[in-house]
Amino acid sequence: MDYGLLLALCGAGLAALLSGIGSAIGIGIAGRTAAGVLSEKPERYPQMFLLVVLPGTQGFYGFTIAFITLFNLGIITGEPAAVTNIQGLQILVACLPIAFAGLVSAIHQGKTCAGGVLMTAKKPELAMKAGVMYAAMVEVYAVLGFLVSLLMVFGIKLG
Repeated sequence: MDYGLLLALCGAGLAALLSGIGSAIGIGIAGRTAAGVLSEKPERYPQMFLLVVLPGTQGFYGFTIAFITLFNLGIITGEPAAVTNIQGLQILVACLPIAFAGLVSAIHQGKTCAGGVLMTAKKPELAMKAGVMYAAMVEVYAVLGFLVSLLMVFGIKLG
């Protein structure tokens, strides 16, 4: 029995799903904090916006890996490739770095951004210097997961 395509589709699904869940949670954490601050200081909205949306990037990284995987599999073009069990497992494993890095880093980035939002409420001049920079440090690990998945997905030869 050949389950290669199923395994590959599971990988693509996990890349999009887990990184998307992480982004939703991270944006929710930062957004709740920003909403509280903005109820008192609505003029801080421009500084808060970037801190709230930053955890959403991981979802885009996961979506990109899923899209590339589906394209390589021929799902998007309507002509699915013949995928062996080993190739399917390789694709599944290739999608895991962004799936898990995206999930975990987005949640922690949301917490870091919430801290940046609170700091910006008291010291708006530090929004970019510290708030965004600290959040960007967390982002690095999502980018690394994305790059590892990208290199692995492109390295798998089908057909």
